[in-house]
Amino acid sequence: MSLLRTSARWLLGGVLLLAGTAHLTFARDEFVAQVPSWLPFPVDVTVVASGIVEIALGLALVVLGRFRVVVGWIVAAFFVAIFPGNIEQFVRGTDAFGLDTDLARGVRLLFQPLLVTWALWSTGAWRAWRARRSTARR
Repeated sequence: MSLLRTSARWLLGGVLLLAGTAHLTFARDEFVAQVPSWLPFPVDVTVVASGIVEIALGLALVVLGRFRVVVGWIVAAFFVAIFPGNIEQFVRGTDAFGLDTDLARGVRLLFQPLLVTWALWSTGAWRAWRARRSTARR
């Protein structure tokens, strides 16, 4: 792994650690605003559970370098799984995290695919998938 990819993976891990900590402490109300109304779980349970998952994924990105490809796929899947919360915030027009206009909430939606890409690129998951696919064709 290149230094750039490793640094990007550690940075993403740090972002997830900070976000997970924020779920459990100083930004809890902001995260509550993003929980889709159709989820069958209590809102606070969802916020706490997703915070714990983010902390675990952040630690895994930093510590589990040997398993970085698997962790990359899991982190990417997590970003896909939480995307409905961002959509819900946009559709309901909920103000949270300083996103107080439809434009700001809409722009935020564009960043979720970037997070998925960041997880797959920084862990080498995308490269491993392409290499495996290339080998299978031979």
